[in-house]
Amino acid sequence: MSSFSIVVLTYRPGSKWQEWLDAYSRQVIKPRKAVLIDSSSEDGTVELARKFGFEVHVIRPEDFDHGSTRQLGVELSGDSEIVFFLTQDAVLVAPDSFEKLLEPFVDSGIAAAYGRQLPQADATPIAAHARMFNYPPISRIKSRRDVTELGIKTVFSSNAFAAYRRRALMQVGGFPTGTIFAEDQIVAARMLLQGMTLAYVAGAQVRHSHNYTILDEFRRYFDIGVFHSRESWMLKQFGYAGGEGARFVRSELSYLQREAPAQIPSALLRTVLKLVAYRLGALERALPVNVKKRLSMHPRFWDTPSN
Repeated sequence: MSSFSIVVLTYRPGSKWQEWLDAYSRQVIKPRKAVLIDSSSEDGTVELARKFGFEVHVIRPEDFDHGSTRQLGVELSGDSEIVFFLTQDAVLVAPDSFEKLLEPFVDSGIAAAYGRQLPQADATPIAAHARMFNYPPISRIKSRRDVTELGIKTVFSSNAFAAYRRRALMQVGGFPTGTIFAEDQIVAARMLLQGMTLAYVAGAQVRHSHNYTILDEFRRYFDIGVFHSRESWMLKQFGYAGGEGARFVRSELSYLQREAPAQIPSALLRTVLKLVAYRLGALERALPVNVKKRLSMHPRFWDTPSN
């Protein structure tokens, strides 16, 4: 079994933090080192984490960056062969979640792996479907050869619950700096382009979902448009998002027809607004910074002059 460390990023996780830590403590295998990078929470997050054996590193909220903060975690995590990443709201489902996510790395060609995300108990039908669509019950190994079948979904990954072979991560330059989000997909794309493979591990599970409002989803898709515009090389290599978006809409409507037909009007409105938001994001260089901050789910991103 490969040695591994874990890195968790936190910012005011609230009452669920104790639940997260309790689930972490029940894991049958333990990390060599557990690192917490906290963005100056003032709710007892740090103190509680230390009781569970975490080495804590505190940063200012304005210094947080999706890529460089995780790369800091890699540097703080010691010399373990595998580095796990989790978010504060991704609660481990079973005591073998770590063990299951580690299993694919017996294959030396596996560069990274990510686990299955199940909806939280309070997930809306729209939120539950999103998790079911993106995280199916069947595991899969992905390589660059899968582009003809999966398109842009080939690079899909999630640092809410993911693991990286340290050597492979450093070979592709580590996590990028200055991306609005989706640093995990940039790394996945770079790995695939270098002939490495990724594992989706359906048996390694966390509960993690978001009941986004319509405005939240608008802002999220604005940021996706920004991301795809700025990382256009990914789309050129792996395909554009339109086909995957259409497949998602068909799946969502079919699911809601069975489970929650009253939610269909909301889903249709969200679909239209997501498309508008995505196109606005793709044109973001024509927009003033103060407008982009209002449209974005990550307003601090726009405080950096280069953005």
